[in-house]
This record gives sequence, C-alpha cells and structure tokens, in this order.
Amino acid sequence: MVVVTEQHKPNKTHILIFPFPAQGHMIPLLDFSHRLAVRGGGSISITVLVTPGNLHFLRRLLSSTAGEINPLVLPFPSHPSIPNGVENVKDLPPSGFTSMIHALRNLHAPLRSWISEHPSPPSAIVSDIFLGWTHRLGLRRFVFSPSAAITCCILNHLWLEMPTREKPGDDNEVLEFRKIPTSPKYPWWQVSTIYRGYVDGDPFWEFIRDTFRDNWASWGLVINSFSDIEGVYLEHLKRDMAYDRVWAVGPILPPPGHDNDRGGPTTLPIDHLMTWLDARDDGHVIYVCFGSQTVLTEAQVRALASGLEKSGTHFVWVIKDSACDTIPGGFEDRVTGRGLVIRGWAPQVAVLNHRAVGAFLTHCGWNSVLEAVASGVLMLTWPMQADQYTDANLVVDQLGVGVRVCEGADSVPDSDELARVLAESTTGKREEKERAKKLSRAALDAVGESGSSTKELDAFIEHVVSLGQAK
Repeated sequence: MVVVTEQHKPNKTHILIFPFPAQGHMIPLLDFSHRLAVRGGGSISITVLVTPGNLHFLRRLLSSTAGEINPLVLPFPSHPSIPNGVENVKDLPPSGFTSMIHALRNLHAPLRSWISEHPSPPSAIVSDIFLGWTHRLGLRRFVFSPSAAITCCILNHLWLEMPTREKPGDDNEVLEFRKIPTSPKYPWWQVSTIYRGYVDGDPFWEFIRDTFRDNWASWGLVINSFSDIEGVYLEHLKRDMAYDRVWAVGPILPPPGHDNDRGGPTTLPIDHLMTWLDARDDGHVIYVCFGSQTVLTEAQVRALASGLEKSGTHFVWVIKDSACDTIPGGFEDRVTGRGLVIRGWAPQVAVLNHRAVGAFLTHCGWNSVLEAVASGVLMLTWPMQADQYTDANLVVDQLGVGVRVCEGADSVPDSDELARVLAESTTGKREEKERAKKLSRAALDAVGESGSSTKELDAFIEHVVSLGQAK
C-alpha cells in the first residue's frame, strides 16, 4: 500500500521527511516538520514518510498545518529478525536498532519509484541519522540528528577512523577522542553499542558502517541543539565535515497542545495529574522517568522505590507496564499523599514545566535532556546506554545543571544514598539550580523570534528553497 496525496503546488519547494521509527527519533523530527511548515510561510510543502503502524503519530501534525504537510505511507519491509507487524524499535529486543536500520533499506526501490512518478518530486530529503542510505536517492540529503552535536562528533570519529581497543576483552579500557574539543573519553563499555557490535567483513555490519559514513557524505546536517550549550561542537562539525551546512535548530519542543496526545496508554488522567501537581509547593516534586525504551530490572525498581520512600520527597514516577509487577507490595499505600506512580505514559513536557517540579531523575536521552534544559529543572542522571553517557557528562561536567545518581543498565543504586540525593535535590544544589534556570532562559531565547536557533531554521529554509528554485 502506498498513500500519496496530491496537494503539492508547483511553485513551492517540496521536501521529503523520513523519520526513523523509534519514538525518541520520530517525535523531534515530526516537531521539526511542524516548525518547517509554520516558519516556511507557504514557500515549502512537506511529505512525511511513515509505515502504517506509525501513521497515528501524524494525526495532530496533519490537522494543524492546513495541507502544508502530507503523508506518504509505505509498507514496512520484511526482515528475518523482525516479527511481522513490528514497526517500532520499542517493541524489539536491544538488537532491534540494527535490525530496523537494515530492514528499512528495503524501502529504497519503492521510494525511488515514488520520487520518479510524483508530479512535483521533492528537491531535498531530511532523514534520520540511522537512514544513511537515503543519501543515494538522487536528492540533496540533509541528516537529521535527534542526538547532541557532541554525539555526532563522536559517531563521525568512530565510523571514519574505526578505533579499537589496545587490550581486547578489557571493557574498562578508556577510549579518548583527542581530536574533538574537550577531548571526551569513555570506558569501552560506554561506547556506542552499535559500534562495539561491528564485525569486519560481515555484509550486515558493512551496511551499518556505510550508513554512518553516508551521513558524513550527505549535503547537510540539522541538529536538535543550540549554540549556547554546544557551540564548540557545532564548530568542530563544520570543520570535520568541511562545509558550513550545519544548522542547530533546537531545542525542538512540541507545539502548544501537542504534548498531551503523543504517548501511549496511561493509568492516570492528565487533568488528575495536573491537579495533583497544583497542590504541591514550588520546586518540591521530583519527576522520575526513564524514557520509552528502558525497562528497569526488578532490583532497580526495588532500589528506586526504597530510595523514594526513604527520601520523604514528593514525586511522580512514570514506569513501564512491563516493570509494574516488581514494585514492592504496599509501596503506593505508604507514599500516599506525596507520591504518584503512573503506569505507561505521562505528558513529560507539561510535567517538567509545572512550577511544582524541581528535579528530574532521567536516563539522559537527548530529548529528555533538552526538555529539562528548557524547563530549567535540575537533572539527576542515570544513563543506561548509547549516547546517554555522553549526554550525562555534558549535563553534569560541562553545563553543571545535573547531579550523578547512577550509571549503567545493570547498575543498582544504594537506596540510602539515593534517598539522600533525592532529598537534597529539592532543598539544596542551589548553584546547579541557578545554572539550570539561566540555561533555560538561553534555550527559550534560542527558539524565540530573534534567537539563534530561529535564525538557523530560517537559514535552512532559505537554503532548501534555493535548491528547489535551482531545479
């Protein structure tokens, strides 16, 4: 099945948007598409490619952009390691990212056909960082990075230079990136899981390697970040990629009213949650959430529950349905009045922006980091995988707006120490909190009418329109 809408006018520059089907990747690119449509002032029209199982993510976007954005729905391609009907990484085991990257390349032929048959074919494509093969569609390809600029710097270094351990088998060996500003360094076990899985000579992994190398060879790069937090890394990317076509357009936040309907099922109505927060003192609530993919182990759930209970703090804890059975018996009764446990999903941006929320215990996914930055909330960091370690280091060591709590997908915090940090996050940490508020003002200024990210967005639109006019 292919759904094509014919609303593209010849006098507009047509752009194709292709998100990667993982919530943390898809949502910021769709929000960026909304900003493109609104800011484009009628000079561009946009097609967003999704598979049938993810079409629902477009509903609000399509209804709010008055025909400037249209869907292209292509069947999800079959793949031996992906069960039929699974179209989102969150439904797959941890290896699902690489399988999904590999599977989606099979959309190359139908997408080429759609481009060649369209009466007003796109002049450019903006596609996710995991979709490097779209560089070979015959369009100017702009990479969209939902990750930080420093992560882009690190990925370029990894996949172009292919560094290895001097002591094979030693996962604690430190890998230092001396060519990147601040010379970031990480133990091997914190380096990209996808990179560590690379097997030289295996066609599957050679494709994965080429995916990231194609990012470096693409026409331009759009990053969900802003100059006040990553200016040094943005400048490095321009030097590293040997062009100035790098646009920092973040923080990309949901349009007003869009945050409340973008998640999944929840056990607590949104108005109930907001009413509960309204009754709390300013800055005295800790928001606890580990993103759309992380599932805490039973030991982690019990340690976290114990730490929350001992801390005496007010909190909202969002926990995935699959981990709910491991919550200690009687916990919710014992914290009645000061704690809410939400099974499933919560409107994170709205919660973080509530005056009662003063701290955020987070896995440090980049979307969560930017949402916390924009909200001026202190971050308590517990990175689990991938670029989350990089994000946590940026938050704590460079920006000074966070405090380390734990790190690692298998680590279990000491509940007494956790309780101490949680309690202190609402009563102390004044320097970090002041920096968080200052950084929030910078983030909101960046996306204001005359802010750096708005200017970058305008420059990107101007560049894309010029490509369309040159056709």
